[in-house]
Amino acid sequence: MTDPIISTAAAWCEQDPDAETRAKLSALVASATWGDAEALADLHSRFDTRLAFGTAGLRGELGAGSARMNRVLVSQAAAGCAAYLLAQAAATPGSHPQPSVVIGFDGRKNSDVFARDTAEIMAGAGLRAILLPTPSPTPVLAFAVRHLDTSAGIMVTASHNPPRDNGYKVYLGGDTGGSQITAPVDADIARQIDRVAAAGPVGNLPRSDDYEVATNGIVDAYITATCELGQHTGEEPPAGGLNVVYTAMHGVGWQTAARVFYRAGLPVPNSVAEQQEPDPDFPTVAFPNPEEPGAMDLSFTLARTVGADLIVANDPDADRLAIAIPDSTAPEGFRRLTGNEVGLLLGWRAAERHTAAGHTFGTLACTIVSSPGLKSIADHYGLGFAETLTGFKWVSRVPQLVYGFEEALGYLVNPQTVRDKDGISAAVMFLDLAQEYHAQGVTVAELLDRCAEKFGVFASGQVSLRVTDLSIIDRVMDRLRATPPATVGGVAVDRVDDLAHGTADVPPSNVLRLSLADGSRIMVRPSGTEPKLKVYLDVQAADGTLAERRAACTATLTALEAGMRELIAE
Repeated sequence: MTDPIISTAAAWCEQDPDAETRAKLSALVASATWGDAEALADLHSRFDTRLAFGTAGLRGELGAGSARMNRVLVSQAAAGCAAYLLAQAAATPGSHPQPSVVIGFDGRKNSDVFARDTAEIMAGAGLRAILLPTPSPTPVLAFAVRHLDTSAGIMVTASHNPPRDNGYKVYLGGDTGGSQITAPVDADIARQIDRVAAAGPVGNLPRSDDYEVATNGIVDAYITATCELGQHTGEEPPAGGLNVVYTAMHGVGWQTAARVFYRAGLPVPNSVAEQQEPDPDFPTVAFPNPEEPGAMDLSFTLARTVGADLIVANDPDADRLAIAIPDSTAPEGFRRLTGNEVGLLLGWRAAERHTAAGHTFGTLACTIVSSPGLKSIADHYGLGFAETLTGFKWVSRVPQLVYGFEEALGYLVNPQTVRDKDGISAAVMFLDLAQEYHAQGVTVAELLDRCAEKFGVFASGQVSLRVTDLSIIDRVMDRLRATPPATVGGVAVDRVDDLAHGTADVPPSNVLRLSLADGSRIMVRPSGTEPKLKVYLDVQAADGTLAERRAACTATLTALEAGMRELIAE
C-alpha cells in the first residue's frame, strides 16, 4: 500500500505558492513514490506534526510541510490571526469596527515574503494592514503597535535562531499595551489557524493589495523616543571619550542603532564591517547568538585593533544586547558580561534615575531564572520587586514597571514606549552609563565592583543539556520530580518547589526550583525555543572582602555545576 503521507505531501504541493519549496517537495514525493525510504522518512518529518502556534507565535526551520516555516503555514497563520481579531472586535461593544495590524520583518530568508503575504491576507480579510517599509529591528515593530495604536502587531523573525529558521511573533494592542500574546489568546488564535487549515487550500483565501506601507516616520519616532534615554541628546560626544565597537551580527540593528547613538550624544561605534549589513546566511558565525562561543570573535578582533573600551552587540533582530569589556585574563583580551551582570547594572541605573526624578513608587522586575540581585537593588531604593515566568510577555505586564530584564540578554528599559525587550534602547542606557563614568576615569569593570559592594555579591551559572530526542527532556524532568536530590554539589537542598501548578505570583510552568541551605538557588526548565534542558544557578556570598566573596561564589558555582551535570545526565 502507498503510504498516506505521500498523498498529504502531494496535496500540499498543489497549494504551495513558493516555487522553490514546491519543487523540492515534488521531488521528495516522486522519490518516495518510487520506494525511496529516505525520502519517505523526510516526508514524515515534515508532515507527521504541525508547527505549533503558542505564546511565542511560530518558529521553525524553513521548508515545505506543516512542521516547517513556509508560505502555506504563514498564510494560514495570517488568516487565523485575522479571524481572531475580527471575532474580538465583534465581541467587544464600542470597539473600532475595523481591527488594525502593523507588520514588520527582519533580514532573514523569506521574512519580506512572509510579511507581504500577511499584509495581503489581513487586508483581504477586511483589516487595516500596515506594512513597515524596510527590514527593521523587532523593537521598532513593538514600538509601532503602541505608536500607531493598532489592534495587533506581527513580526516576522527568528531572532537569534540558526540561519535556516524563521518565525512569527504576535503582539496585541489596546489594554495589553503592545505586549506579546499570552494564554489563552495563543490557544484562541491556534484554533482559528487550525480551522483555516482544514477549510481548504490557501489559494482560496481572499487577498488584497489594499494595504498601507508605512513611512520612515515610524523609525524616526522610535529613534526620537529612544534617544530620550540618554542624558546628552543633541550634543556631540566628548573628544577622547569612550571607544566602542559594535556588531549587528548580520542582522538589522546597525542602521537604526547608529542613528540613535549619534542623536543621543553617544560615541558612534567602530562597526564590525563583515557583520554590519543583513545577511540571511550569517556567513561569519556558526550560530548568530552573542551568547554562543565564537559569535563575537570578529568584534574581539576589531576591539583589540582599535583599543576599544567596550563592545556592544545586538542579535540579528536587535532585541537583545551583549556587552564585552577588556580583560587581560581572557584568551581574546575581552570578556562578555553575563546577562545578569548587565541586568544588574542597568537595574541600578534605572532605579537611581527613577528615584532621583522624585518618583516614590515603581517596580523592578526580572524572570524567575534571572539574578535575585535585582531585589537587593529594589529594596535599596524603596521600590517594588516582581519575578515573572521567562519571557517578556510576562515581564512587560508587571504593573508600574520601571525596568525589567531576563538573563538571556533581554532588557526592557523604556516601558513607556516599548513593551518588549529592546537591545537598542538598552545599549543607549548602558553607553550613557559607561560614558558618564569613563569621563570620571571609572571603567565598567570597576562599576561592577561598586555594584557588588553596594548591593551584595551575586554570581550565576548555567548548565544545558542539548538533545535530539525531546522525550529525553521530559524523562529528566519526571525523574527530578519523582526523586528530588537531597544535596547538589555537596550542599543540602532545603526545599523543592514544582511550579507546574503555579504559585500565588507565578502561573503554572514546567519549572523546578531548588532552594539550598547556603542560600543558593537552582532552576530547571526546558527551553522554550531550543531543544535544550536548561539549569540556572544563582549563588551569593556575604562574608569577607569583595575578592573573598567572589572566590566563594566561584567555588560554589563550580560544585553546583558538577552536581547538576551528574543529575541531568542521560
